[in-house]
Amino acid sequence: MRGKYERWTAVRVLGVDPGLTRCGIGVVDGAPGRTLRLVHVEVVRTPADGDIGARLVAQADAIAAAIAAYRPDVVAVERVFSQQNVRTVMGTAQVAGLAIVAATRAGLPVAMHTPSEVKAAVTGSGRADKAQVGSMVTRLLRLADTPKPADAADALALAICQVWRGSAAARINGALARST
Repeated sequence: MRGKYERWTAVRVLGVDPGLTRCGIGVVDGAPGRTLRLVHVEVVRTPADGDIGARLVAQADAIAAAIAAYRPDVVAVERVFSQQNVRTVMGTAQVAGLAIVAATRAGLPVAMHTPSEVKAAVTGSGRADKAQVGSMVTRLLRLADTPKPADAADALALAICQVWRGSAAARINGALARST
């Protein structure tokens, strides 16, 4: 810690909105109380009727390539939650696992955030809809247009959530470590 008026250093976060058919990958630079900057956003698509192994390899390769190209400080992944559609949640969980493995192989910390946490961080409400999240991501990153499809905006929202909430968690964990 640099003292009472510690200056925040920027952090680069790669956010992953996992999905087997569409996986959002977004990279944001920022610090709490500072302007956020879009670095990269993409949606990796695989055919719904394609071979499961080939689809998973395509998603894993895209996540690993984004980590190598943009060199984030941390990877934020959406925490898989219970859905009514078991098939959807299985694909989401599989791709979330790929993101965790890619980050770990690169020596990066992984942060998991629930959809409600992300919505609350970006919009102020954990019950915000996709349009509200997209609108706030557009405003926060000062973009001309909302990233499309929603998976792109969701990946950026995950990254923004980590920039804002992750630094607070790191400070708390650091203070706890120093006190023991």
